[in-house]
Amino acid sequence: MSRHIQMAISMLVLVSGVALLAQDWPQWRGLHRDGVLGATAGPASWPEHLKLRWKVTVGLGHASPILASGRVYLITRQQSSEVVTSIHPANGKPIWQQAYPAPYTMNPAAEGHGPGPKSTPVFWNGRLYTLGISGILTSWDAASGALRWRKEFSKLYGATSPDFGAAMSPVVDKGMLIAHVGGHDSGALTAFDAESGDMRWRWTGDGPAYASPLVVELGGVRQIVTETQNNIVGVSATDGKLLWKVPFTTEYDQNIPTPVVYHDQLIVSGIAKGIMAIRPSQKAGQWSVETVWRNKDASLYMSSPVAMGDLLFGFSQYKKGQLFCLDARTGVAKWEGPPRQGDNAAVLISGENLVVLKNEGELIVARATAEGFEPVHDYTVADSPTWAHPLVLRNGVVIKDATTLALWTVD
Repeated sequence: MSRHIQMAISMLVLVSGVALLAQDWPQWRGLHRDGVLGATAGPASWPEHLKLRWKVTVGLGHASPILASGRVYLITRQQSSEVVTSIHPANGKPIWQQAYPAPYTMNPAAEGHGPGPKSTPVFWNGRLYTLGISGILTSWDAASGALRWRKEFSKLYGATSPDFGAAMSPVVDKGMLIAHVGGHDSGALTAFDAESGDMRWRWTGDGPAYASPLVVELGGVRQIVTETQNNIVGVSATDGKLLWKVPFTTEYDQNIPTPVVYHDQLIVSGIAKGIMAIRPSQKAGQWSVETVWRNKDASLYMSSPVAMGDLLFGFSQYKKGQLFCLDARTGVAKWEGPPRQGDNAAVLISGENLVVLKNEGELIVARATAEGFEPVHDYTVADSPTWAHPLVLRNGVVIKDATTLALWTVD
């Protein structure tokens, strides 16, 4: 085969890979950290069966893959190291891979989830940022994989990760990388200069939980909102000063779900806490938080909800796992799906569909309506646990299971 033909084939593979992509999914829960794809970002229709395009072994972990600049990125564990990989979406082949030593002793209560990373990387301005399960925070050159800077926090805090391992996914805002670092009873919500890694500010009022922060504007103030170990907080995105705080405690300090923004409200939940909408606001410089509604019949454990218009969709821990839809204005239930659906599910919105990946490898596509639970297709996409969020592309879906990454396509 001539060199020119080989180059033509390589270009065809590259173009076909780009054709799979609709928009970047550069961080936890997507472009806006809300689990919602753009109108044309996912498949236009879903067939009776999906086709396995490629499947590669990548390592342990439940961190979700992301997509940026035509590449898939993820972090996993291989033996005693954490491994960061850049992958071509057309064929699953690595573009670059970097590893660093990351010994980790698991809490016995979390052994079933394995010692792999749980925090989803974030891409920004040609850089990739990762947080390992023991709290190692790293900046990489996304094109080459070159190390830019690395932080570990054993000299600052008594522990470098919460009891069950770091799961908080960092966010970038206006040139600052924001992460809740440290461990149980000792840590700080911290802003680092995304280029240099220098600390810009930190709030030390509570230790980290497993929830991931949002950047929102409430009461006319840009702020970082997250569930911490014992609270729901809003801190100034400019200097990290606490604006407001709502005490929020759960069994074994397992604050996990990412809040959802609904107009001037935040919809929040936690294990056995029900679901509620709160409205932080300020008057004459004084902040207060109003509870708008509360629903005690559904509650979120590890799963974060999604909103579409005035509808809130999610996966409740009650009744041994159950999809639901609430009126986001009032919290009143619109419908509940069948019970006994499993321990967890990642829930996304793609066009007019819910895309639901349950933790045992079942992918459900259902109508996102207020009329009732209307499944359209049901696929088996893995034979080992799928706690990571799926990466939905225009022509299919990338699935991370216990040790592999796979692309399933609609044609």
